[in-house]
Amino acid sequence: MEPEGKIRRRLHYGRELFNSGLSGLRNGRVAHLQRQPLYGVLSESARGALGLAAIGACAALAGSCLSGRRDRSAKAVGYGVAGGLVGMLLALGWKTRELTACMGRSALKEMGAVRDQRWLENHPIDYA
Repeated sequence: MEPEGKIRRRLHYGRELFNSGLSGLRNGRVAHLQRQPLYGVLSESARGALGLAAIGACAALAGSCLSGRRDRSAKAVGYGVAGGLVGMLLALGWKTRELTACMGRSALKEMGAVRDQRWLENHPIDYA
């Protein structure tokens, strides 16, 4: 087979795999949320994550202020913002873990079906 045909087949397979993964993510989101809007769940999770973001910011500020170096005000603000961001991301990840897991399982399931179909095309089973 010519190399151009192989490249086209691989690109087509990659596109099918990508689309099945996206479809799986959508199906997992719909199955988990059960017709609730996504923005409602995310905003509720973000409100719940603000406490941990504040703790992260305070911890980073305290750590930078206790370092004993001069010219620490700019670095303290930077560390405070970074600590707040890390705290917020960790809390959001924790609060949406069930949704993320459901979406991931569904995406892997649909991608596995595409991979199995390709394997069967490349390795046909002859029962006769």
